[in-house]
Amino acid sequence: MPLTLPRMPRDGLRIGTFVKTACPQTIEILGMSRLHFAVVDAEHAPFDRVTLDLMMTASCAVGLPLAARIPEVNPAVVLSTLDIGAAGLLVPHVDTPDIARDVVAMTRHRGGVRGFSGSPRFARYGTLSMAKSLDAGEDAYVMCQIESAEAVENAAAIAAVEGVDGLFIGYADLALSMGLESPQDPRVTAAADAVIEIGRAAGKTVGMFVSNTAERDRFAARGVSWIVLGSDQSLLRNAADAIVPAA
Repeated sequence: MPLTLPRMPRDGLRIGTFVKTACPQTIEILGMSRLHFAVVDAEHAPFDRVTLDLMMTASCAVGLPLAARIPEVNPAVVLSTLDIGAAGLLVPHVDTPDIARDVVAMTRHRGGVRGFSGSPRFARYGTLSMAKSLDAGEDAYVMCQIESAEAVENAAAIAAVEGVDGLFIGYADLALSMGLESPQDPRVTAAADAVIEIGRAAGKTVGMFVSNTAERDRFAARGVSWIVLGSDQSLLRNAADAIVPAA
């Protein structure tokens, strides 16, 4: 039976969650839920290359598309993450269109700078021809995080970069870059609203992190369609609290 890599769904409202626990069984369990995707948080959680590879193995086993929030914009990091079969990248701190173009180039063999080998998982361990392997390498889903005042100013130019699939609003870092300490500050909300409108006008997916279903519904109504709600940690904690009677 040929190896099948789950691909990131590109249409409609898509709901996922962050995965911060380095345990492939977490992906297996989430794959039995109604989630459309999950994002392994290799920026803020302890994932090395071997552990990330195990998470991708579980992704293939259950058919749950798995993106990775990479720790840095680095050709070697992008190469290894895509080679092991990630369905997409959530890229932090994309502040300028030049950074966005560099990121896209790192994801592409054709017309880009991504090194090629036919032996990794993305190329089905050498069972694809080179041409088909190159085709498979063109399908990486690229979400650029807009999480600074500079990125908000450049959001239209970032969205215009060919190969960028969407803009992902990072509320917390955006607040900090504006000298604020609350993501709920009206100035942060206004900046996020501007990014939502820019992304929609460019025909790109707009994504963001939310902490509850009320936020999910509010932002979905405004055109945010790639929503990361909580994490495996918060889902587990909230479920545990729900079975204990309130004091």
